[in-house]
Amino acid sequence: MDVFDELLRGVRGRGAVFGRSVLCAPWSLRFTDGAYLTLCLPLRGAGWIVPEGGEPLRVEAGEAAVVRGPAPFVFTDDPAGGTGPGRADGVREVRWDQSRDSGGASDGVPEFDCATVLLAAAYDVQEQLPQRLLRALPPALVVPDEEDCSPLRDYLEGQLGRGRPGDQIVLDRLLDWMLVCTLRDWFDRPEANPPGWYGALGDEVAGPALRAMHEDPAHPWTTAELASRAGVSRTTLAKRFTELVGDGPVAYLTEWRMTLAADLLSHPELTVAAVARRVGYADAFGFSAAFKRVRGESPSAFRREALAAGPVDAAAPAG
Repeated sequence: MDVFDELLRGVRGRGAVFGRSVLCAPWSLRFTDGAYLTLCLPLRGAGWIVPEGGEPLRVEAGEAAVVRGPAPFVFTDDPAGGTGPGRADGVREVRWDQSRDSGGASDGVPEFDCATVLLAAAYDVQEQLPQRLLRALPPALVVPDEEDCSPLRDYLEGQLGRGRPGDQIVLDRLLDWMLVCTLRDWFDRPEANPPGWYGALGDEVAGPALRAMHEDPAHPWTTAELASRAGVSRTTLAKRFTELVGDGPVAYLTEWRMTLAADLLSHPELTVAAVARRVGYADAFGFSAAFKRVRGESPSAFRREALAAGPVDAAAPAG
């Protein structure tokens, strides 16, 4: 599995997480539910994303915006006055735990007289794997549509509210596709600041070692074995890997294993010993010591907190 695919496989829209709003000026939507990520797609018109404490970002039809939570943000037609109390129609609160916002033109104004149609989707990312990548995102970002996805946007708008069997899962998956494409395009842009390991994947020395560790994290990798994958000496691998990633190969492998373990611990059917074996430890004692050193708490304490926060809606990986 590609590393990018692996990290984003748990980022899924799951029912009643999107809304469509038909917006007639003046308008402001304040998103206050604390979602980990929110995807904003203007299907028509344009608006401004105003992150809490951040600079406004213009987003137009044909572009996609991603806002990283949990801080609130505003989508408005007027970034200077769009959040103030002087607005004629006030600021409309948007919460995904309430009924889906079907939008609709207000005050009897026909939809075709309203300049902006917004489709937004919220993602509550509980898994540790995608957070490893998503923590590198800025509070808000805008990516232009350089692949001409306008037919997909038209299809999305046409499918909303039709009530056909399977509509929910179709829309969820299409929005997932849009989110992943937007994130992939963002990390390829010069203004992005991806984590060191992301850029190292394409390096001829560090890349083969990284991919080997991700393909089989439970294998008892040594620096010498990883260096052989790249066809270089141990010294060359260690130096190049540390320059690009910030940690040596063994330290990176330990941290990666603990990230995998954190997600596995959210599945109560797996014992701590079973989790230990899945991430390359022969016994629970050695695993627990490594987990506490990296994560700052024991596996049992982490599991209690994870289960109290609610179950992760994903099956435990096989193996």
